[in-house]
Amino acid sequence: MTATNGTPAAGDASGTSARREASTADTVAAVVRQWRAVHPELDTGPMEVIGRINRCAALLQQAEDAPLRRAGLSRPEFDLLGALRRTGHELTPGELARETFSSGAAVTKRIKQLTERGLVERRGDTRDRRVAHVRLTDAGRDLVDGVLPEQLAYETAVLSVLAPAGRDDLAGLLAELLSRLEGRMGALRAGG
Repeated sequence: MTATNGTPAAGDASGTSARREASTADTVAAVVRQWRAVHPELDTGPMEVIGRINRCAALLQQAEDAPLRRAGLSRPEFDLLGALRRTGHELTPGELARETFSSGAAVTKRIKQLTERGLVERRGDTRDRRVAHVRLTDAGRDLVDGVLPEQLAYETAVLSVLAPAGRDDLAGLLAELLSRLEGRMGALRAGG
């Protein structure tokens, strides 16, 4: 059975089989085959998804961000600058930690480095001395605005190995997974 967009419909075994056959050359497929030989009674299906997500993430981290490197930025630094640029206002270090999925200590270190480079400024809160507010300098804003188009073009080139429809499907599946995990992971960490 085929869906209206020409892809195998949900539940269509031939679609699943075709995807598995197409992916037998990746490194995760070899790992899965090895685990199946050692433990044939175990369902290695989750490994096929999570293993591939992890492997893709590792490869992307190795290969991506050439425009950022040329600008003298790491991905975490760019994420921090980007959070300030896209929100359009000052943020506290705690807010930056939440926006960038980073630890407070890592954000503090990045703020210090970016302040030394003249890309961000800190100011104390007039009501609470323990609170700092961070904002982009003009140089920081110009750097983000200059690097972003080149970074997006680079990421587009990296993803060009997939057809546009495949990218859309993957983005949708990852969005669904992320949304569900974000709601569930807190409960899993709490032992629920």
